[in-house]
Parts: sequence; structure tokens; C-alpha cells
Amino acid sequence: MASRILVPMDDSKLAGQALEYALDNFSDADVTVIHVVGVPSSLMGEAAGLALEDNIEEAAAERAEPAFERAREIANERDREIDTIVGVGHPARNIVGRAENYDTIVLGAHGADRSRMVRRFLVGNVAETVSKRAPIPVIIVR
Repeated sequence: MASRILVPMDDSKLAGQALEYALDNFSDADVTVIHVVGVPSSLMGEAAGLALEDNIEEAAAERAEPAFERAREIANERDREIDTIVGVGHPARNIVGRAENYDTIVLGAHGADRSRMVRRFLVGNVAETVSKRAPIPVIIVR
């Protein structure tokens, strides 16, 4: 049985459902929520904003806090505790890079509710990339 679960989380409905699934189905496991900030884009949007900050780690933690607040609410509803970590950069690389420290990854099929094209080519690729490259089992929640 899996004892350490990694749940990538953004502000999407499916990310919340993935956390609910992990908490409900792995009741004895330690659950860690990761939020990755600074996702690259064609204009380097959030990544460029982070690069301009005096303290990148502090700025990343501030940007991750809304996702972590939501994650804590979901965990509290189930009388569970979670750990949180912040990643900076490309979401799929961050998740796969940390995978060896966990037994299973549980993530939503799509991330943040963005335009259909962006979701398909960027966000949808996160679940696909993680499922193909992770050295551990991956559960994709729809």
C-alpha cells in the first residue's frame, strides 16, 4: 500500500477532486500537496514576474498560498493533515523530479481553468507528461 502520496494542486476543480480522492482512498498515507509557480509561457508571464522579485522563494510561497489554503480546507473537512511544498518552473518537470520520494502521484486530468487551447497544449500536457515519465504509479482523476 502507498504510504506517501504527492498531489499537484492549482486552482482547478479537478485538482481539488484529486486531493479529495487521495485523502479518501489512501487514509493511512502521508499526503503532500505541491503547487508549482512560474510556469513558462510564450511571453514568460509568471516566470518573468518571479524573476523580478527580490526573494524568489518568498514570492513563490505567496503565490502558492491560495492553493494551499484550499488544500487545507479539503483536508480539514476529512480531519486529515497534509504537507505542502512549492516548486518553481515547469510543473511536469517539478512533479516528476520529486516523484522518487513518493509512492504514488494523484493529479487532476487538467489544471487551471484557462482557455481550451492553452488547457489542451500546456495544462493537459502536465498530466500526460507526468503519467509517461514518472517512475512511480500515477492516478489521474477526471
